[in-house]
Amino acid sequence: MALYKSPSPLSEQARTAIAATLNERLSDGLDLHSQIKVAHWNIKGPQFAALHPLFETFAMSLANHNDSIAERAVTLGGRAYGTSRHVGKHSRLPEYPQETSRDLEHVKLLAERIEVYLAGLRESRTAAEGLKDTDTVDLFTGIITEFEKHAWFLRASLEG
Repeated sequence: MALYKSPSPLSEQARTAIAATLNERLSDGLDLHSQIKVAHWNIKGPQFAALHPLFETFAMSLANHNDSIAERAVTLGGRAYGTSRHVGKHSRLPEYPQETSRDLEHVKLLAERIEVYLAGLRESRTAAEGLKDTDTVDLFTGIITEFEKHAWFLRASLEG
C-alpha cells in the first residue's frame, strides 16, 4: 500500500503496519456494529426494556470508535477500508445467528463477539506499542476500556 503524506513522524514502514492493523480492527468493529444492530432490532423477552436501549448505546459508541480508527489510518497516510464486502471477507467475528430473538441469547452472543473484538484490539495495541505509536496505543486503550465494561455488563446479566 502506497502511503499519502502524513504529519506523523513515524517511519513509512511503521505507518504502513499500523494502518494495516487499524484496518483489521475497523473490519471487526464494523461487523460488530452490524451484529449489535441485529440484536437491537430483534430482541424479545422480559429484558427487552433494559437491553434494547443498551444495545443502541453500544452501537452508537462503536460507530464513533470505528470512525476514529478509520481516521487514524488515513491520518497516518493509509486508507480506510470499510465496505460491507470488505468487512465480510476480513472480520474475525463469527457470523451472527440472525434468527435469534430471546433476550439473554442475544446477551450471550454479543458478549462472545465483544470478547473477540477485544482480543483483536489488544493485539493491535501491542503492535502499535512495538512501533512506538503512542497515539494509536491511546486510541486502542480507550476503546478497550469501554468495551471491557460492556462485556462485563453483558456477562453479569447472564449470571445468577
